[in-house]
Amino acid sequence: TVLMCRGKATRDFEGPDCRFVNFKKGEAVYVYYKLIGKSTELWAGSVGSDFGYFPKDLLEINHNYSNEELELPTDETDFVCF
Repeated sequence: TVLMCRGKATRDFEGPDCRFVNFKKGEAVYVYYKLIGKSTELWAGSVGSDFGYFPKDLLEINHNYSNEELELPTDETDFVCF
């Protein structure tokens, strides 16, 4: 897994279910995947020890780590809660 970039949350976010990561405005968010396909508005990353999806427009990027963008095609089975 390649760390792509780091950003700062522009506002609080509480995900609708366990696949999402929650954060507060101002928290550092680390981005690992940018999803393409049906979920083009979602990125996957971590806040502290939590990992999950979040809307990309809630992030203000302040540091890029990788120039290689890792885009993953998604399908319905990628979004299942266990």
